[in-house]
Amino acid sequence: MALSLKIHMTNFNTLGLPDKLVNNLTHLNFINATPIQAAAIPVALAGNDVMGTAQTGTGKTGAFGIPLIVYLLNNPQGVAVVITPTRELAAQVEDQLRKICGPNIPINTALLIGGAPMWKQNEQLRRSPRLIVGTPGRINDHLERRSLKLKNTGFLVLDETDRMLDMGFGIQIDQILKHMPQERQTLLFSATVPSNIMKLSSKYLKNPERISTGEVNAPAACVKQETLQITEEKKYDQLLLELNQREGSILVFVKTKWGADKMAKKLRILDHRADAIHGDLKQNKRDQVIRSFRNKHSRIMVATDIAARGLDIPHIEHVINYDLPQCPEDYIHRIGRTGRNGAEGEAVNLVAPQDKKKWFAIQRMLNPNEKVDRSNTRDGDHMRKKPSNKKPKNRFGDRRKKSRY
Repeated sequence: MALSLKIHMTNFNTLGLPDKLVNNLTHLNFINATPIQAAAIPVALAGNDVMGTAQTGTGKTGAFGIPLIVYLLNNPQGVAVVITPTRELAAQVEDQLRKICGPNIPINTALLIGGAPMWKQNEQLRRSPRLIVGTPGRINDHLERRSLKLKNTGFLVLDETDRMLDMGFGIQIDQILKHMPQERQTLLFSATVPSNIMKLSSKYLKNPERISTGEVNAPAACVKQETLQITEEKKYDQLLLELNQREGSILVFVKTKWGADKMAKKLRILDHRADAIHGDLKQNKRDQVIRSFRNKHSRIMVATDIAARGLDIPHIEHVINYDLPQCPEDYIHRIGRTGRNGAEGEAVNLVAPQDKKKWFAIQRMLNPNEKVDRSNTRDGDHMRKKPSNKKPKNRFGDRRKKSRY
């Protein structure tokens, strides 16, 4: 595998794209390609398979979406398929690709996701769509019902592949790819590169070019991270302090669906504009919650890890990890919901004593060749050691010391 590293700013009109596609990108104010786009697009346009790694919020949808559209323009009978781990990500990818196509590139699309009516999706499929975006479970449902045929698929994208494998979709991906011709172009994108990604790459990609921009398994540099040691009993009070001290939209991560609903309800009682999102919500309710948050009708979204992937809302300014994620890689995807496309963002981690193993695992992933980073950590009053006049106070009147975890 070849490895592409530093890429300087590249204008889209220098990448050899069709004029009408460049015009659409210009209309959308997409002038300069991001590093992952500048690296991946020429390789994909040349017909090569790609294994791409980049931090969240760096323009991966454009990196695979633009060559996908060029493929469909050059192959009038060809079909392109994008598989994503979550409904929200699938919907956002399909929406963005339709915008890039614009009115002058008429390509029928189908969005195949769970929770949405089958009859509506069947109507989309009867129009012979050439661009299909969906989640593994629902794509397999249509394949089993024979309402979907993938024999003309010449371009496949596996997006957020690490998350799909974490969610147990490996077998379903295998089933889907059995319905596709072996002679196709495949692009695999992931924010992290665990060993199972390498195995999947060797199984389904042919001589792929490895493209990596930024550090692998690292959050964006524009996200300021802060860690607070705290007891479990005091976490809620600290959350209220954080919410009151911060301005702008806030995403709060918790570990359970029940906990998300309970937290949002408690915050609404205190007159916070808060909603919850998790996997038990019906699709129309999930869409309603995201729309309200996107339009700033609600300020706080309390979420399980379902929102860690695919939630692209530029105005999220803060991420609060009320509960740490079960999987270390999900930490990157959680805090990647802020600081997108170069904007600044802040992430706060509330780390209780029982979380120390999870926190060590996250730190080992972020700093595999270094000791655990114990900087930028503060203590709550309830965990503070005996005060020392030599240590400065922070804005809560707490005294800083090295992390115990």
